[in-house]
Amino acid sequence: MNPFLDRREAGRQLAARLGEYANRPDVTVFALPRGGLPVAYEIARTLSVPMDVFLIRKVYKLGRDDVLIGTLASGGFETVDSNALARHRIDPHDAERELVRARREIAEQERMYRGNAPAPRIAGRTIILVYDGMATGESMLGAIAAVRAMGAAQVIVAVPVATPNALAIVGRAADAFVCLETPEPFYRIGVWYDDFAPVSDASVLFLLDSAARGLRAAAA
Repeated sequence: MNPFLDRREAGRQLAARLGEYANRPDVTVFALPRGGLPVAYEIARTLSVPMDVFLIRKVYKLGRDDVLIGTLASGGFETVDSNALARHRIDPHDAERELVRARREIAEQERMYRGNAPAPRIAGRTIILVYDGMATGESMLGAIAAVRAMGAAQVIVAVPVATPNALAIVGRAADAFVCLETPEPFYRIGVWYDDFAPVSDASVLFLLDSAARGLRAAAA
């Protein structure tokens, strides 16, 4: 039997380990979409804190998914690895084309999930970053760097399952890290869930709306 029935059950297990952050006005749960949303929903619901999405885009050299040239994230965060451009002799114009495409994609996804609402405040807050699992930890490292650059006071990472290597790497970058399982061999994230069905954009929107309505009801 796998450790987790599905993502929401994994979120409930994580929430039980995050009780110190419950009902705190300075805490926001950020889900890395789309797989992180069901996990984060249960954490935010249990802790009675706000939840939102945090988009992260790794930008690679065209045709080479092993050559990372930059990272984009919610809130306009952007980094470009000039060393990678020089090392792999990447034409700056080619790199810019990939970055423009990534900017367009992240902006479209922001509009889909958030509409015209402004991005939630990060500066001075405790941010809990949530995903459904980590194999390499690259995306989570990018998210940590982004929220720190935006002024987060504290960064907590919460994932149900991760490789030992990702746990070590991300653990050094975060202020705290809650991970329930670090199996070896790892295989892939979905192996550790009985139900690992894809999370649709409609499900993301439903969970965001449910979290917001639940928080308003609790406040009332």
